[in-house]
Amino acid sequence: MALWGGRFQGETSALFKLFNDSLPVDYRLFEQDVVGSIAWADAIASVGIISATECSDLKKALNDLLVEVQGDPAIILASGAEDIHSFVESALIAKVGDLGKKLHTGRSRNDQVATDLKLWCQSEGKALLARLQGLHAELLALAEREFDAVMPGYTHLQRAQPVTFGHWCLAYVEMIERDISRLVDALTRANTCPLGSGALAGTAYKIDRHALAAALNFASPTLNSLDSVSDRDHVVELCSTASISMMHLSRMAEDLIFFNSGEANFISLSDEVTSGSSLMPQKKNPDALELIRGKTGRVYGSLVGILTTMKALPLAYNKDMQEDKEGLFDVVDSWAICLDMAALVLSGLKVNRPNALLAAQQGYANSTELADYLVPKGMPFREAHHVVGEVVVAAIAKQIPLEDFSLAELKTFAAIIEDDVYPNLTIEACLAKRDVLGGTALPQIQQAIAAKKAR
Repeated sequence: MALWGGRFQGETSALFKLFNDSLPVDYRLFEQDVVGSIAWADAIASVGIISATECSDLKKALNDLLVEVQGDPAIILASGAEDIHSFVESALIAKVGDLGKKLHTGRSRNDQVATDLKLWCQSEGKALLARLQGLHAELLALAEREFDAVMPGYTHLQRAQPVTFGHWCLAYVEMIERDISRLVDALTRANTCPLGSGALAGTAYKIDRHALAAALNFASPTLNSLDSVSDRDHVVELCSTASISMMHLSRMAEDLIFFNSGEANFISLSDEVTSGSSLMPQKKNPDALELIRGKTGRVYGSLVGILTTMKALPLAYNKDMQEDKEGLFDVVDSWAICLDMAALVLSGLKVNRPNALLAAQQGYANSTELADYLVPKGMPFREAHHVVGEVVVAAIAKQIPLEDFSLAELKTFAAIIEDDVYPNLTIEACLAKRDVLGGTALPQIQQAIAAKKAR
């Protein structure tokens, strides 16, 4: 049954129905629509639109419908309804007759769908928050297991200075913590209830919207009916938060894909999250990580889609806004499975310590240490930087590390170099000198892990 048929005399075309109907997408709002309808029944009963008995009968029928659909979800799509609101109302009328037609008094599909979608965002947002916290825990566990595994740090994908794998993990812990903060903020701003705003001008009945918001576990009601029915900031913010988080996941995936490559061979991935080649039997491909990287573009696309849909819409509701859900649902699904998959990848990851250490010892990663050694002896850092560059050129020509130069050879570059230079050129010294908040020295990493676990 269409909710708007009285105004029309002609038949709707089959093509228009296919184009217009949103049930194949918004069926996912079923539970929220029922919960919102139960709250609305109480609201209109409180102002005498329906009796207490009628309210009780409506709520029982709605709860019965909820149980029926949970037992057989296919009922919804088989109904052929225009949207989830039409399905719920038609099913309700089938159960209680004309009483079911009273429920929509004072309510519009505009404030109804806005409420349903916010309820859905709150529910899914909390589940995503738990997933982010799970990934955070896996990163901390991996950081603790491999806190002292030495590897090269990179800038421009060039070996730069030695770090530890624990330090690498903690970098992504920081990113995940920011993702958690953004999601919490987005859910806080979405914690307002549009129900009672009507189509655009507010309901004509003296509904207590504060009580209605509380009944639906919102912090407060929305304050402007025009904004209430046309606001989709919660959709945009959830897609934006997901996009930033997916960017972090993609960067982590890219790092691990490189670390897992034959060229680096710093880590080994579990068989659980890799696949083989149909042609080359030796292959073990990091498909889980590549799919995380690939799905990031898909999430970005949905963010751009909703921003573009909303960018020129006048107040208040426009049918364009029906396009708000498909992309959002895909974003949430993609983000959720990527968070789960990233956690699974980390849980089975092992560091190939000898290979990672060897790579850190190569590439003249201790060059900065030689420059830092010269500075306390009176050489300005810029001059020290130039001198060490000349040492590196000579070392490359001889194909030896800096520490293999004899003292006499080093003195040809700077006479102030003495025997005490060699302890400064070890990997251990490189790490130990970074004993500052946020640095890669082992005590700093252990303190950071302990602090984050305690928090």
